Parts: sequence; structure tokens; C-alpha cells
Amino acid sequence: MAKVLDAAGARRWADLAVAALAEDRAAIDRINVYPVADGDTGTNLLLTMRSAVAAVVESAADTLGAVLAALAKGALDGARGNSGVLLSQVLRGLADELRDATHADGGDLRAALTRADALARDAVAEPADGTLLSVLHAAAQAADCGSDDLHVVLRAATRAAVSALDETPAQLAALAEAGVVDAGGRGLVILLDTLHAVAHDGERLAPEPPAGRVPAKARHHESGYGYEVMYQLSGVDAETTSWLRDTLCGIGDCVSVVGDGGDTWAVHVHCDDIGAAIESGIEAGRVRRIQVTRFADQNRGYARESAVLACVPGGALAELFEAEGADVVAAGLTTDELVAAIKETGAAHVVLLPNEGDVAAEQAAGRAVRAGQDVVVVPTVSPVQGLAALAVHDPGRRRADDAVAMTEAAAATRRGELRIADSEALTWAGRCQPGDVLGLVDGEVVLIGSRPAVAACELADRMLTAGGELVTALVDDRAPAELAESLAEHLRRSRPEVELNCYPGGELSAVLLLGVE
Repeated sequence: MAKVLDAAGARRWADLAVAALAEDRAAIDRINVYPVADGDTGTNLLLTMRSAVAAVVESAADTLGAVLAALAKGALDGARGNSGVLLSQVLRGLADELRDATHADGGDLRAALTRADALARDAVAEPADGTLLSVLHAAAQAADCGSDDLHVVLRAATRAAVSALDETPAQLAALAEAGVVDAGGRGLVILLDTLHAVAHDGERLAPEPPAGRVPAKARHHESGYGYEVMYQLSGVDAETTSWLRDTLCGIGDCVSVVGDGGDTWAVHVHCDDIGAAIESGIEAGRVRRIQVTRFADQNRGYARESAVLACVPGGALAELFEAEGADVVAAGLTTDELVAAIKETGAAHVVLLPNEGDVAAEQAAGRAVRAGQDVVVVPTVSPVQGLAALAVHDPGRRRADDAVAMTEAAAATRRGELRIADSEALTWAGRCQPGDVLGLVDGEVVLIGSRPAVAACELADRMLTAGGELVTALVDDRAPAELAESLAEHLRRSRPEVELNCYPGGELSAVLLLGVE
């Protein structure tokens, strides 16, 4: 067991905290009822901590103080929601106290937790018991246990945090009515528990994540305001930030104006007058990174936060998409049917993979958005592009970033297919006759053959001419039995550096679908 916390230990802690928050994210979102029942506390904590870790990677910090300073700055830069702002102040407290340290023992950690406790409470204009603040305060007090041993202090602080979290429903009526502990407090317990694990060879003290979901009837502990406004501020002094806090308190609630110890401040407020909140910041200093969230657009009693909905023919292909974590709906639905399918996912945020470039997908998404769901269409025109997009999907990532990553993965996947001509026609590759095998790349005929197995190998070669490391093949049930093995053997001999993933596709619209990434 480590006797002190050093830079390597702090980095391990940060990575472990991100992993633990990712694992608990959905559970924390489900119990989020205070101060606004918008079901995003777990997501906000995870995104904030990921931003903190990214800052450490970019800074190449090599001392404990430098690692903690980078974590604090990264958390403030990427703070999401009220919980993210508070997390940034917890990390700032550790950084302030240990800025010049190369290692920390139990006494150092006790002082750091005390500083974090003070900063976090000062960050909130109207602090309330039964929240992350109560859990942090209990941990800081328990750290004063008469020992400077890191293990003793950490164990005392973590156990106190777990106990304090259990007591939050007795301190806050909103939690008692919903029958849950505080979501932000649960996030702080995870941070302390993962730090305890770093010092105690992986031993964890926190209980399992809360199960179940807050009943809809208990989800009325809403803000009296319609919007959450956040932005970053620079070029101000402490007196000006104090004025700004007072001004925002006159506009809304849940006000916090917090800094990183330097020239950057994060501002958070719930209000109705978005313009007044932002203009107050502009009057105070330089405003950037403005974020506005309408509470009515947040998770309103949905069964889950997010889902990926894929349109596929069914059969083996549907099973493949389901195995990759997607919800599946039949291809070729009408707009009305697709709107109903989006609603039936029970998810507040849906990524739709049309897999055929169907205009109905955009129309259905628009109608679902107007009905209150957040729906993004990733433009996939083939199931192979849908699988590529699904492979990079990360529900813990910021939704806009995730949609961009999925779209880029789909666009980077060249699509090919083999079809059997059913009539005579003139193509870019020449005239074809009924029964000919047509090889298409991105919708254009590039070759005409007579044997599907041979044409499949030729088509793969054509597609790999421009490069590629991974070939995905979906084989129709009616394809010749030797097609898949012929393709696999051909690539093993001619392109051993290329990986082939070959799956039965059920009844497809083509003999073979190919994707090259």
C-alpha cells in the first residue's frame, strides 16, 4: 500500500474516477431530483472529470501539485451543470493546498479536504444540507482523526462520506419524497472511494450504485426557472465577481461564480432571462463558452437517458445490431411508424441510424424533437456504415461530440455491394445482362462478373486500392455457400494486413454488403 500520494497516484486516481463515474453515470442520472430533476448529474460529473483528465494529459504534469492543478483547471474549463462546478471546486481545494507538493501524507490530505470543503460551500450562493456539500463536509471533518497516516485518514474520510450520503434523505425533503440519496453526493463518494482504492491496493468502500428509477410522480422538484445558463469569465477581480454573484441572485437561483485560482471563472445560474444573465457577465468581464439549457428539453420521466435506434431488415442483421447495443426497428417504415418507434425506445436522447438514407428518418426525427425527444440522425446509407458508427458510440461522451464521432465513422466507411442484374442495362462498367453479378462502390457499378465469389474478391480489391485496415462483410442467406470462404482466403493471401469481419446478414437487398474502414 502506498504511504503517500504522488503524481503517479494522482493520475491513477483520476483515471479510476473517470471509469467509476462512467460505470455509475446512468444510476446517478436516475436519482437526480435536486436542485432540478433533469436527470443529468451523473453525466455532468463524468464529462467534467473527463475534461480534468484531458488537461492532465495535455499538460504532461510530473509532480503531484502540477497534476492536481491541471485537474482543477481542466474541471473548471469543462464544468457541466451545478454538480460539475462543485466538482471543480473540490479539485481546486486539493490543488490549492498541495500546489507545491511532490507527495502528500494523511495530514496534507486533511488540509486539502478542509480547503475543498470551504471552497465548495463558498461556491454556492445558497448552500443546502443534504447535498454534495454535506457529504464533503463530513469527509473533511472525519479526516481530522488524529493521525497523519494516509491510509487512516482516507479510510475515515471515505467511510464518513458514505454515511453522510445515507443521511441525505433525512436532510432534504425532495430526496425523502423520491426515496433516493443525493446524486451529487453519490458522485463525491465515488471520487473519495477511488482515491481510497489507489492507496489501499484496489479496496473499495462505497456500496453498489443505486438501483431503480425515481417515480415520475416524485419528479416535480423543479427549478422555478426555465433555463440553466453557464459561461466562463476572465478579466475580472474578486470584487467584480462578488457583484456579479449578487446580480445573478437577483435574476435567478442556483448561482455560483467560481474560479481556478487564476484568471478564469465559471458562472452558473438558473433563470428565465437568458439575456440578462449573459449581459451581466459581459458587463463584468470577457465572456466565452456560453451554454444555455432549457429544462423543458431535459430528461422528462423517460425510462432511460439515451439509445441508438437502427433500421435494419431483421433476422440475423437485427441480432447483430442488437448485440452491439442498438435498439432495432424494421427498415422501410413510414414516417408515422418511425416516430412511434423513436418514442417506444423510452429514451430522452436517440441516435437514429437509417442505414438506407431514407428521407423518412429526417422527417421522423423532426417530429420527435418537436414532441420533446432529442433525436440526431447519423446519415448511414448502408448497414455497414451503421455498424461502423455504432462501433465508436460512447453514451458517456457529450452528445454532440458522440454524434460527430459516429457521423465521421460512417462517412469514413466506403460501402460496396454485390447485386444480381434483373434486366439489361447500360452501367458505368459497361452493358449488363439479366443474371450478371454487379459490383457497386458507393452506389456506382464498377464491375460486371458472372460468379459471385470471384466478383466479391474483385470488389474488395477495388475498395482497398485507396487503403483500409478493416473489411466488414454481410452475406445474404441466398448467396453461394463458397462466397464467404473465398473472400476470406483471398484477403489472407493478398492482403494479410487487412482484418475481415464476416457476418450472416439474413435476407438482404444484395448478395453481399462490404464496408471498408
